[in-house]
This record gives sequence, structure tokens and C-alpha cells, in this order.
Amino acid sequence: MLILDGKKARDARTKSLMRGISALSRAPKLAIIQVGDNPDSALYIEQKKRFGAKVGAIVDHIRFGGGVSADEITNEIDRLNRDASVDGIIVQLPLPPGLDRDSLIARIDPAKDVDGLTPENAKLLADGLPRFVPATAKGVMSLLDFYGESLHGKDVAVLGRSKLVGTPVAEIARARGARVTVCHSQTPNTKEVTNASDAVIVAIGKPEFIDASYIKAGAIVIDVGINTARTKDSKSKAEKLEDEIPRRKIVGDVDFSEVSKVASAISPVPGGVGPMTVLSLFENLLDAAKTA
Repeated sequence: MLILDGKKARDARTKSLMRGISALSRAPKLAIIQVGDNPDSALYIEQKKRFGAKVGAIVDHIRFGGGVSADEITNEIDRLNRDASVDGIIVQLPLPPGLDRDSLIARIDPAKDVDGLTPENAKLLADGLPRFVPATAKGVMSLLDFYGESLHGKDVAVLGRSKLVGTPVAEIARARGARVTVCHSQTPNTKEVTNASDAVIVAIGKPEFIDASYIKAGAIVIDVGINTARTKDSKSKAEKLEDEIPRRKIVGDVDFSEVSKVASAISPVPGGVGPMTVLSLFENLLDAAKTA
């Protein structure tokens, strides 16, 4: 069984990214708009800032309070669209209630939409002419490529149909010659589909939901889920069991311990698709800077 190690794949591809950035006449700049104080969003942004500094990119972190109006965010996006020094713009998701994610993202200049989520870029991807592939979907495919795992001619189940992951992953897999079935919360026969699939890509946001009964022996499994689960870590032996403290850990949508027994290849969480997502975002930023 092969572990699809995203850190190893990221580190190998980072060298090429750094060479590309160093060949530019100036450092590429990514503008990240954050609204509110979601702790997970803050963590993801810090990861992007650290990686940007490592590869030689500039990351401009723009913060708004949770009470900001849509017009204020729109005005900021318009300013960034006009700023020739800015190569990429992303709106960090999720947004607080009351803000229309789609309308704000649609305001981004498609040439600077390095998340690949504007209507124009989504259509280009659907038409097989991608300008920017959403970073997580690109990361999934780059991880498979690094380990030489082809989807051509395979039956592929994609669990989840979000614009960020499920939909673009399905479109790219089809373009690569896979026979793709997309399953979601209303699909009545998901287990039947996955049991007949050579590869299963999971992005449903349910901690460790997919167990070995969903997976055909020898299948490739890509876990895109990032969930916070609660577990218990014992204190010292001198302390009573009832005093055990609940702890938090990161788990995927797949029960790794069980599924790894039947899969031929599987990505772990953390350390699988996550590192490739950040890398892919900055690969998109480099592409944007080249065409600016």
C-alpha cells in the first residue's frame, strides 16, 4: 500500500516553482481578503504567508471585521483589480453570514482569480480550456501525477460536488479519460458506486465517514477532508479515568486506519492534499504573473 505523501510531493515541486518566480522581473504578489476572525481561516492564511515568503512571493493580507458591508469589500476588490502590482486575488472562505460569496468572487478580475472560482474561469475549466484550476483540485491531480497514478480509463467516484473541489476534480478527471460518477448527499447508491470504482476522491466534510466497506480492494483513495475531531488523551496513571481531557485532532473524511488495509494507494490527513493545495495556489500565482 502506497502512502501519497503530499509533503514529499510539495517539496519536490517547490524547487521548480522557486525557479519560475526567480526568473520574473519582480516578485509576484498575492492579495488575500479575510473577513471576520474565523480561526481556521487565520491558520490557513498564515500557512500561505509562510509559504509565500519561502518561495519569494509577496502576500498582502487584507483584514475586514465581521460587520463590513459587501460594498466595502467590493471597493477593495476593485482597487486590487486596478493595481498592476497585484497578480492574484483571493477571498478567504468561508465568509460570515450575510455576505454573498459568489457575487464577491465574481467581482475579481478573472486574470487575477488564482482560486479559479469566477464564472469565467469556471466555464473555461468546464470547456477543457482552464486558465486557473482551483487550488485544491489542482493539488489532488498533482499529487496523483507525482506518484504516477493515472486516472485514464479508470472508473472514478467523486464524493462531493462543491465548486472548490468536487466539481473541478470531476471535470479534470473526465478530461484525463476517466469515467466519473459524482456522488453527493442525495445520491441513493453511493456505496454501490464506490465499490465499483478504481479511484475514490472524497470531499464531503464528514469526519472519518468513509470506511473500508465503501472501497474496492486495490482502489486509489484521495481524502480531501479536513475535520476537527475530539478524542481523549489520558493523563498520568495516577489520575482517574473520568478526569481524561477531550483533545482535538485533525482527521479526514476517510477512516485511514481501516481503508489503508484495502486501498492500493491513499493520501493521509494531515499531510496529503493539504500541502499540495498551498503549492498549487502559488503555481497559479506564478502563471498569473507571467501573463500580466
